Amino acid sequence: METSTLVTIFISGLLVNFTGYALYTAFGQPSQQLRDPIEEHED
Repeated sequence: METSTLVTIFISGLLVNFTGYALYTAFGQPSQQLRDPIEEHED
């Protein structure tokens, strides 16, 4: 394989992994620990 192909595959893999982790953090199990500071100050 050429170097440019390997670099493209590597960067694409990083992008997919980062996006998946961000979605998991936002909507998965860890999201239960997030707090909403705006909701805390609503009266």
